[in-house]
Amino acid sequence: MLLGLFGEVGGIMAAAKKLKREGAAFVGYRRAVEEEFGDALWYFAALCRRLEVPLHEVLAAASSEGYMCLVAAADDPPGAISRVSSPQPSGTFDEVLLSLGGNAAHLLVLTKQAPDARARLIAFADAFLRALNAAGISFAEVASANVRKVRGRFLTPVLPELPEFDGTFSEEERLPREFEIVIRQRSGGRSVLEMNGVVIGDPLTDNIADRDGYRFHDVFHFANAAVMHWSPTFRALIKRKRKSDPVVDETQDSGRAIVVEEGLSAFVFSHAKTLAFFEGQSSLSFDLLKTVRQFVDGYEVDACPMKLWEDAILQGYDVFRRVKRDEGGIVRGDRNRRKLEFRPLGAV
Repeated sequence: MLLGLFGEVGGIMAAAKKLKREGAAFVGYRRAVEEEFGDALWYFAALCRRLEVPLHEVLAAASSEGYMCLVAAADDPPGAISRVSSPQPSGTFDEVLLSLGGNAAHLLVLTKQAPDARARLIAFADAFLRALNAAGISFAEVASANVRKVRGRFLTPVLPELPEFDGTFSEEERLPREFEIVIRQRSGGRSVLEMNGVVIGDPLTDNIADRDGYRFHDVFHFANAAVMHWSPTFRALIKRKRKSDPVVDETQDSGRAIVVEEGLSAFVFSHAKTLAFFEGQSSLSFDLLKTVRQFVDGYEVDACPMKLWEDAILQGYDVFRRVKRDEGGIVRGDRNRRKLEFRPLGAV
């Protein structure tokens, strides 16, 4: 936990260094720094909980001396007032960041029995708040964004609350609620897809000297369609693009969205190859899932939580391994249950 906190503080400093070096060219600065601050706050809150020191008491003690205080009326409970504290400028941006790093280092040797444990926590909280102020970032934005991120990563989604994306469109423009795809391997190692007895798409090979099974990668698009309710590639294959809405057709279902999904599939596949295609895994790394989210930033599927992405990827690779082993099979997608299933060719 302490190493995690120290690492996130290092991430804050690295992002700040990029801003100083690249200036306006570092477009993602604010978002990157907000995320690093949020992750550091998560570790710090966990540390306070482990040391049995209430976080709100630490923050209250940190935001007293050297802070400007405003008092305002509050709605709840009746007769309440609220105090808003903000740190006063205290040195250059570099000096503030170095102070944050130094206070993080002081926590590395912290133990529950340490007589100055509370004082060290307060000192770090003060440095953290001053760094937020120097970076021009809202504490509320950092905290709320991190809560959304953590919930999306670890909490099992409530299926009825997940987005549909095409629920308001006609049947002809929706991904099917249930679908079954037959995958066969023909001579020359080409895979062919059939849906309702009709060949869809083009025959595929691995397109690499190492026969790694990528010819069956359409399975990942089927997983996206079944679990995420999203797949511009599958929409194009079965001609279910939402053409009745020109904006949706252009921005969500056309060329660039298809390229994004294909690129995402190739990226995750390269990672999966080094991990036996996720065999035996029940979870994925946070870094991988964050990269997946970056891939789809700006597209409708960005509304889906990381936990759902993890489920879609793991289900997709479970089916992929079986298709690869059998050199074909029958893949069934069920959007209602958000499930992708496999059975061998010839099975009833």
